[in-house]
Parts: sequence; C-alpha cells; structure tokens
Amino acid sequence: MDFLIACTGINYVILLLWFLCFRFVHDGLYRLHSRWFRVSVETFDALHYGGMAFYKILILFFNLTPLLVLLATR
Repeated sequence: MDFLIACTGINYVILLLWFLCFRFVHDGLYRLHSRWFRVSVETFDALHYGGMAFYKILILFFNLTPLLVLLATR
C-alpha cells in the first residue's frame, strides 16, 4: 500500500511539472518541437492537453483506484 501512495505522489508531481513547464515555458517548448515537427500552436496545445488528460486518467486507473480498493478492504 505504501508503494501505491508513493507512486501516486510521484506521478502527480510529474504531471504538475509537465503542466508548469507547459504553462511557463510554452513558447520555448513550441519552438523546440516545431523544429522537428510541422505543427501549429493550436495542435501543439491540444496534444499537450490531451496528453496530460490521458496521463491523469492512467494515474487514476493504475495508482489511485487500487489504493482506494486496498483501503476499503482493510
């Protein structure tokens, strides 16, 4: 159970860092990625937003749900 708590915390820290980088270093990230891929700003934003949402769903499914089940069956 401690493992799931640690995994959940680590994954939410990663998600928070991703969001903060996206929020405060947006233009630099876009310039870096637009060198490799031809992508508009709107598409870049949508991909990151979708990626963050998908990552959050994975955290809920693989970390938080098993943790809650273990806590409920205690």
